[in-house]
Amino acid sequence: MRKTRAHGIAGWASVISGLVCAFLVTALAAATARAELPAEDNEAWTLRKDADLIRIYTIDQPGSSFKAFKAVGVLDAPIENLMAVMANPGSCVEWVHNCIESYAFGNGDFHDRYAYSVNDMPWPVADRDYVLRIRTRGDRSSGEVVMDLNATPNQRAENSHRVRVDRSDTLYRFIPEGDKTRMVWIQHTDPNGSLPGWLVNSLVVDIPVRSMEELERVAGLEKYQGYKLIYGEDGELTGVSRRPSEPSDPRKDDGQDITR
Repeated sequence: MRKTRAHGIAGWASVISGLVCAFLVTALAAATARAELPAEDNEAWTLRKDADLIRIYTIDQPGSSFKAFKAVGVLDAPIENLMAVMANPGSCVEWVHNCIESYAFGNGDFHDRYAYSVNDMPWPVADRDYVLRIRTRGDRSSGEVVMDLNATPNQRAENSHRVRVDRSDTLYRFIPEGDKTRMVWIQHTDPNGSLPGWLVNSLVVDIPVRSMEELERVAGLEKYQGYKLIYGEDGELTGVSRRPSEPSDPRKDDGQDITR
């Protein structure tokens, strides 16, 4: 897949761009004030950018001056590799633009868990932090994996040096296509602060492209090879685990579950 570069934006525009990156990549939502995401097949989606194998669409969201976006792309990586990345609590720093800290917390499991992450922001904007509830589901028959990521800002105390973003919704859908994977990413964020909607909306089309390209690259790293999806007797996805290593090579892991 051909790499594309987002054009640099000088002065305050670069500050706003960094701030938008933080809002987009975290997939947040206030549990009590969350709006429905637009349907994937809504006829009102408007194509805004076609970057090689990734297309970006936007749509107006009722009651908000900020548009929702939909990114659709075919990543040159099998779904097992991608899910190994997504299940790793620290992978945010590897593929999410400006993510500088990420870890799991609480007693969750593969299906329903919590994560904390921080996005580095250009001066003079304060860094943004996020408390996320991440729910994952999938079934053997379709092969698809769907992730819902929502903000639960009150699950952890706020940091006085960071600003907590608490309103956004995101859906990731992974669809296997042979050795490649189609990814659908839908998100709407109503960011904190007095940012003009027209400026934010002019920048959202580039950010998902950059993140998805990085996700494809990271999924090709050696440490994410050799994983498989684990299903229960009912055909429901239960986790992601490394395949047992060959007995002749004791240096490799033997069935380690990346979600532990």
